Amino acid sequence: MKSVQEIRQEFARTPVEMYPDLLALYEADGRKGVMSLVSSGRKKYEKYQAELVRLEKMCSYEKQHADAGLICGIDEVGRGPLAGPVVAGAVILPADLRIPYINDSKKLSPARREELSALIREKAVAFSLGMSSAERIDEINILQATYEAMREAVASLSVCPDMLFNDAVTIPGISIPQLPIIGGDGKSMSIAAASIVAKVFRDEMMVEFDRIYPGYGFASNKGYGTADHIKAIKELGPCPIHRKSFIKNIIL
Repeated sequence: MKSVQEIRQEFARTPVEMYPDLLALYEADGRKGVMSLVSSGRKKYEKYQAELVRLEKMCSYEKQHADAGLICGIDEVGRGPLAGPVVAGAVILPADLRIPYINDSKKLSPARREELSALIREKAVAFSLGMSSAERIDEINILQATYEAMREAVASLSVCPDMLFNDAVTIPGISIPQLPIIGGDGKSMSIAAASIVAKVFRDEMMVEFDRIYPGYGFASNKGYGTADHIKAIKELGPCPIHRKSFIKNIIL
């Protein structure tokens, strides 16, 4: 008979989707420690099943438009910060792919985002990124710079999509059919995937900018207007990646 510790290790190394076999194997074991493992394992599996149901809801738009062909999710990150670029992600996922725990990137922990970003890049039919710099944002305004980054992301794809799912916006200057979805990063797996890939990429950029331009806290604030960031701008003045049009009231 296996010890409780051996059974605990067996649960730990078994993927949650395979828990039913373990639960059936050990549910009749009357030892207190094993009963506890079975109980917690059952709860974990129930949560996983609930996640699969949520995930299917996030694929409802993809299923409704399955006949359209290759669907590409588009989303941007970084419209609001005082510094750094705006980055757009474009992701085409296989129609039958389901990635548990994928969601609006803002609702995920940094560790979960990084894990999912790597998986999305591995499993995607194609993915790409587009970017508009702080200088470009100042030149043409944040909305137009966002559109520009989105067009760049679509143009950089190695495969041409048949339809775009966008988070709320319709991108001008693109002939591919588009479906704007309000709150799309929480309603479409394709858009959520784009938001995650773009978010992880931009966050990594801001960590690097923190090394190049120390003192502003870019690694932690990612360029957003936190109290410490605003204080640093007032004390140090702006650096090359600050959006002058965003900080004009700070550096009076």
